Amino acid sequence: MIKLVICLFGLLAVSSHPYYRDVIPNGYAVFNPCGASYWEAVGHYDPNHHTIDKNPFAQAFAAGGHVWTAALCNADSDGDGTSNGAELGDPNCVWTAGATPERSSTGHPGICEPVGSGPCASVAFRCGCHGHSCIG
Repeated sequence: MIKLVICLFGLLAVSSHPYYRDVIPNGYAVFNPCGASYWEAVGHYDPNHHTIDKNPFAQAFAAGGHVWTAALCNADSDGDGTSNGAELGDPNCVWTAGATPERSSTGHPGICEPVGSGPCASVAFRCGCHGHSCIG
């Protein structure tokens, strides 16, 4: 019985927070700058897995109480020159949970794009590199 409780606790401790995707515009259809599919783990550097390494958008989202606000929308968490709202399809920062965003996601708010070039040339993140040692 104790092993079962420890196992269940472990699963809960490492489980993701998919409900966060419900409270950001296009949370289930965030642009993937590294491939054709959507970026599922929006607040993480790995598109499919919730790792310990959180990207700048996740850090800003957490600091704001995990709420989509005008301040978070207008911020440029990843430093690529485009606001979080513009990247997530809410360029006018009017979206509310449950509503349809103004447009589709055209960027990722936590991954500097274009990856490895332009304003992102000095960012250590590279597509396919998801471990702590390859994130600056």
